[in-house]
Amino acid sequence: MKTVYVGVGECATSKERDETIKTLALGSCVAVIVLDPQNRVVGLLHVALPDSSINTRRAQERPGMFADTGVAKILDELKQHGYDGKSRLTVKLAGGASVMDPNNTFNIGKRNVLAVRKCLWKYRLGAIAEDVGGNISRSVAVDVNTGKITISSPGKESWIL
Repeated sequence: MKTVYVGVGECATSKERDETIKTLALGSCVAVIVLDPQNRVVGLLHVALPDSSINTRRAQERPGMFADTGVAKILDELKQHGYDGKSRLTVKLAGGASVMDPNNTFNIGKRNVLAVRKCLWKYRLGAIAEDVGGNISRSVAVDVNTGKITISSPGKESWIL
């Protein structure tokens, strides 16, 4: 089984049945997992910040860094694998915690989740499942063959989203 790692501000898509797409240590960041059952494609996006207007140059270099440019990027990558823009997609979200902000001073996690939802709505998409918020770090692995999403966190047993 091959593992494709997705770093902060990156995304990956795959049709390879022997692959797992994985991102590590989501704190306030949000993983956007998109499954296209018709074309059997899986995508994972690791969003770090809500809005690209704070650094448009960075958004051009690494669109996955921001919710508004990242959602468009993952959908474009799915289109390269056959997504026609009309068939049904399954979307799930994980992350958006307050790991380094216990007093919710900046609320980056919550802002990221809300920004991702807003961007998804723009494309008439919504998450059917979420594991967001709280104060735990999460890692997410998606099995391309089955679409099964496993979440893990230090000191806890893994669970399915």
